[in-house]
Amino acid sequence: MNVSQLVEPDRVHRRVYTDQEIFDREMTQIFERVWVYCGHETQVPQPGDYHAFQIGRQPMFMVRGKDHQIRVLHNRCPHRGVQLCGNQRGNVGSALVCSYHAWSFHLDGRLRSIPLQHGYDGTRVSAENPDCSVKPAARVDSYRGFVFASLSPTGPSLGEFLGEAKVAFDDMCDRSPLGEVEVVPICHRVIQQSNWKLFMENQLDALHPSVTHQSTGVAASRVERKIKDQTGAAPLYYHYLSAFASKFEQWDAVQTINFPRGHGILKAYMGLRPQDPDTRAHEDLLVKAYGAEKTEEYLSRGIHHVLVYPYLSVQSPLQQLRCLRPLGPGRTLSEIWHFRLKGAPEAIYRRSLWYYNLVNSPATMVNADDLENWTKAQWGLESEGGDWVSFHRNYGGDTENGGVIYSNNGTSEAVMRNQFRAWSQYMTDAQ
Repeated sequence: MNVSQLVEPDRVHRRVYTDQEIFDREMTQIFERVWVYCGHETQVPQPGDYHAFQIGRQPMFMVRGKDHQIRVLHNRCPHRGVQLCGNQRGNVGSALVCSYHAWSFHLDGRLRSIPLQHGYDGTRVSAENPDCSVKPAARVDSYRGFVFASLSPTGPSLGEFLGEAKVAFDDMCDRSPLGEVEVVPICHRVIQQSNWKLFMENQLDALHPSVTHQSTGVAASRVERKIKDQTGAAPLYYHYLSAFASKFEQWDAVQTINFPRGHGILKAYMGLRPQDPDTRAHEDLLVKAYGAEKTEEYLSRGIHHVLVYPYLSVQSPLQQLRCLRPLGPGRTLSEIWHFRLKGAPEAIYRRSLWYYNLVNSPATMVNADDLENWTKAQWGLESEGGDWVSFHRNYGGDTENGGVIYSNNGTSEAVMRNQFRAWSQYMTDAQ
């Protein structure tokens, strides 16, 4: 299949969202080659703690060893293929033990013991044979506590892969007086009945919010105004929702920055530095930790979303992270996590929790609006109502400098064009 024929500079063929052969190739060429987010180091704080997930089609888990190092291993016993970790998280104790025949492995994956091992005398089964140990990910690395793995032994380093998108993790961690975050162990998981690319396109799509989320935004605006009229100020969480009702012209003034490899940033459009006592207390702690100049630098970055293509959406000012695990051409698992800023006031965590539940949880009207549109998009793309998907908005009207594309209009579809430029490169690269 020549996928280059499916992507043009201003449009793509609907098959890129619906075709099983293309999806399988995406798993091989993209997800099972690039650096994929595994989880945060605080998800496995003690030796034996594990967290299970998928990289492409491969069941994996990360586990903390007795030496406190984190390994990422295939979730498969080398004996008969049974998965070693049956839950999403837990603690395996001092060893990984298969529930089928009790083959036992050290926490780094090396074969430890086999019941009645003499039964394998004279065979290739031995501790010296690497095929008898749990297969590790080819490469594992982390950045500021966020753990990534690649199943490819070659390719760019994690730092090279992230490039400018690493600001997502810097922006989150720098808001902590200790420079660190810790995961909140409650994760929202949603099965989206749509292709993974629809989610990634939507995150930096500045035209859809005032349409898709109008009912929520307008209703929140009315209540927000009423509370302000009565008391002089409204809680920040109303602003989380009312901002969705901004006018088209306001959205068009918000810039997107689009990097090589498909990563991107949507600049800030919400006011998240109210001069209330909680915010001032937080900023005072940052000033003590970093000084006034650095604190202002950290809090003035002006970021709302950062995308790490092809699977991660980070809202660093609100300590939120969404990770995609594609399951099929029209089926995607979305994991939604949030984090505490170590050393920050509890009120700042509560502020992020409001956003987590009001905007990013599966129970909100905001998320439901998006899920409905993506599902209807998938249905439409599977039909014969047309072959091409349009990305013409502001085509030719963006500024490119050094491989970085700056939208001169916030609603430019430069986001989608940039993502498919990266997609095409990944899909056509030689193995």
